[in-house]
Order: sequence, then C-alpha cells, then structure tokens
Amino acid sequence: MQENQPQDIENDDLYEHYRFTASEGQEPLRVDKFLMNFIENATRSKIQQAAKAGNVLVNDVAIKSNHKVKPHDVVRVVLAYPPAEKLLVAEDIPIDIVYEDDAVMVVNKPAGMVVHPGHGNYSGTLVNGLIYHIENLPTNSNERPGLVHRIDKDTSGLLVVAKTEFAMANLSKQFFDRTTERLYYALVWGHVEDDEGTIEGNIGRSFKNRLQMDVFPDGDFGKHAVTHYKVLERLTYVTLVQCKLETGRTHQIRAHFKHIGHTLFNDERYGGNDILKGTTFTKYKQFVNNCFKILPRQALHAKTLGFTHPITGEFMKFNSEIPQDIADCLEKWRTYSENSKDVEQE
Repeated sequence: MQENQPQDIENDDLYEHYRFTASEGQEPLRVDKFLMNFIENATRSKIQQAAKAGNVLVNDVAIKSNHKVKPHDVVRVVLAYPPAEKLLVAEDIPIDIVYEDDAVMVVNKPAGMVVHPGHGNYSGTLVNGLIYHIENLPTNSNERPGLVHRIDKDTSGLLVVAKTEFAMANLSKQFFDRTTERLYYALVWGHVEDDEGTIEGNIGRSFKNRLQMDVFPDGDFGKHAVTHYKVLERLTYVTLVQCKLETGRTHQIRAHFKHIGHTLFNDERYGGNDILKGTTFTKYKQFVNNCFKILPRQALHAKTLGFTHPITGEFMKFNSEIPQDIADCLEKWRTYSENSKDVEQE
C-alpha cells in the first residue's frame, strides 16, 4: 500500500517544526510513541492526526503513525504554518545586564526564564527581551539571535550575548575550543566524599526517558563530557559543590551528578524532588518539603563566566551573587546541620 504523501511537500508553504535523529541504540518504535518521547506536552492523537495529514516524515518520506523508527532515521514534523519560535516578537522584558559594550552583553538570567522560544514557551523568553532592547542581533547556527550558549529554564546565572556577527563567530569558537571559564554552584543530595574530583562520561539522550540525558561511560554513545567539581560545604544530607565545565553538554551537571549518585536537590526531571537521603522522621520530611517550597527548582546557578573579549583581546571574568532562593535553602540546611551534628552521615 502506498504511504501518505504530504500535500505540496516541495512547496515553501510547509515549515519544519521538529527534526530528530534516532540514536544508534534506538530499538524499533512506532513513530507516534517516538515523537511523544521527544516533544514535551505532545499527545498521541495530535501526532497521529499530523501523520494522517502526511506531515510526519521519516527520511523525507511521509509515513503512517504505526511506522517503526530505526537507528539513524531522521524524523521530521512539517506543518502548513511557521513554528511559533520562528515568529519572534520583541517584548519589553526587564533584563539584568551585568556588562554591555558595542560587541557583547553579559546578562544574569533569573530562574524560570526560558532562554529562547520553543516547545511551548513562545513568549517571555530572554531572546524576546533581547530583540526588544537590541536591534539587528546576529543569529547563531540555530537562527537564535544573540545566543552563544544557553542555560536551562530553571537554572539561574550568567550568559554572554553577541551583538555583532564578528563577536558571535569569535565567542562561538571560544566555547568550541573550551577556552572560556564557567563555574556553577550546585546543591546535591548526599555526602560527597572526595573534596574534589572529575566526572567523565559521554552524555546523550536517555533511551528510557527522552526528556532526560544519560551518561554512557563506555563512550559508545553520546558526546564527550567532563565536569570538574570541588566540595564547598557539607550539610549533613546534602553537599554544596562548585562545578567547572570543561565541556558544555545539555544537562551536563544534572546528568553527571545523578550518574555518581548525587542528584541535584529538587531537580524534578532527574528525581531530585524526592527525599533521596536522610531519616524517616516525619519532622525531617517536613523540613525537606519546606526546603523544596523555598527552592522550587533544581539547585543550580551559573555563578562565574570568563571569556576573551572579541575586540580588545582582554580576558574578562564576571561573578554573580547566589540567588535568594538558593541562599535561603542553604541557610535552612546550615541550621539543620548545626542541630544535627550527632546524626551519622549516610
């Protein structure tokens, strides 16, 4: 039986909304289930309707929703209207500018702000604010204005923005060559024994949960990733660590620390919003839940950012204060630890 063909597939009126390449370890899986694993908030019925209309393509061929995706298949969703992230709207959003000149801007992103539009977040992003404040921002390889790198929605901290094409090219090369300096503060579950260490292991999308990243220590899948860490403070059942990124993979710190048994505190996507360490006492559970309320996100902050200025050649280094929610949570743990010195470390 001939498979569906999308109407006017060569027509410019169709726009690519999503593109995913199946990993080498991908087991045969129906394309509707495959896409549900990749696209947040997608329903199976919507994906099936798109396939029925001929708008789901595997290797450039329109397929039915029961088509099995195999390793290295390129899966695309094309629809008759541009994706919302392509329709960038300038918005008067306050931006915490740490530094700015004609070539670069350094901003301190608050937790909860998405860096760029996409996947259900089409307004209120940092990019929406940037294009309001700055005209003619250069775009990166993903056509995102000004962005040289990014941090997760619920991670706070420093980002550098390129204001010219030269700055974009220069800064992008610095990140690629790993000559930038990036230090993060993270509060993780458990007692991290070594005062300092290095976590190495390729990072790639999880086979079980496509919204998570997994660590593949044998190096047969994913991209090379290295995180150096140093313990700053041990607080009974949690540890404050400083992380220095040698590479910059998606969810690198979150995936690496879960891999070594120290999931980030209140990291819902990686299971850190469960009480992973501690006692069975009701008062302790209430204490941790109160900490979750104070810090309703993963405890991760991009504290330090250093790079060579594209024009002057000067190495510039910026530091940001620990945000109030993390500071308040740390203070509660310090008080708890002071009152629990006789509790044996797990």
